Amino acid sequence: MSTTRHAETLLIEGPDALAFAHAQFSSNVQSLAVGAWQFSAWLSAQGRVRALFHLARLDEQRLLLLLRGGDAATLGEVLRRYVFRSRLTLQPSPWSALATDAALPLHTVHIASNTVALGCGAHSLQLVADGTGDEHWRRAQIQLGWPWLPASALDALLPPALSLHRLQAVAIDKGCYPGQEIVARLHWRGGHKRHLCNVRLTRNAIAGDILHRDGNDIGVLLDVVDDGNSIDALAVLNDDIASTMTERDALQLDDGLRLYVQHRWES
Repeated sequence: MSTTRHAETLLIEGPDALAFAHAQFSSNVQSLAVGAWQFSAWLSAQGRVRALFHLARLDEQRLLLLLRGGDAATLGEVLRRYVFRSRLTLQPSPWSALATDAALPLHTVHIASNTVALGCGAHSLQLVADGTGDEHWRRAQIQLGWPWLPASALDALLPPALSLHRLQAVAIDKGCYPGQEIVARLHWRGGHKRHLCNVRLTRNAIAGDILHRDGNDIGVLLDVVDDGNSIDALAVLNDDIASTMTERDALQLDDGLRLYVQHRWES
């Protein structure tokens, strides 16, 4: 069975918070309105995704990151190396649990006394300061193609493999940011051979598992949800395999696991 996730959150506060985030992160942060969120990422110089997160603008000088994998304290420590003279602070937020809440329009942010809710369309993702969370949101977000990165996938995958253009988590037409040259090259020249897929598994598996077929590495599992009835997952798979499969085709792997591709996102 899948386990309830802890909320890894980071606050960036101060007059220069927006400018700092715009210079460091891959999305167009300057376009983010107060009371809204967007997907964003922090990339390495080689263009790999070091962190993927919801980026919410709580007010004029305060940004909230909800990480989709990784550790907020570690990310904050590394980001502080790039602050220099910027007027801002980076610190963990008080919201530590994730729960499913009522529907809110996509990309909206609702702030209450001790909660923050991120609108996800047919549901919302609630960040709770004091209380317990749940995992009901996970299956819905797997079906939406919203990746969650296990530790082994951090700083390992390029944005096209996670279909981050589709999520508007990477911008081509803004100023420089870490990894921007690689992002632009992949966008204009193409050529990346792996993309994100929603798959159904015949037995449980571990997020981060490398998938092998005939001795070859053909992809990696990112997130797995087993509710006792069915096992859904997100996986990054080689295009030459995933693009030829229908929902009825079973992909037999070397360890005996079989998977069925439900949907594939090309960008």
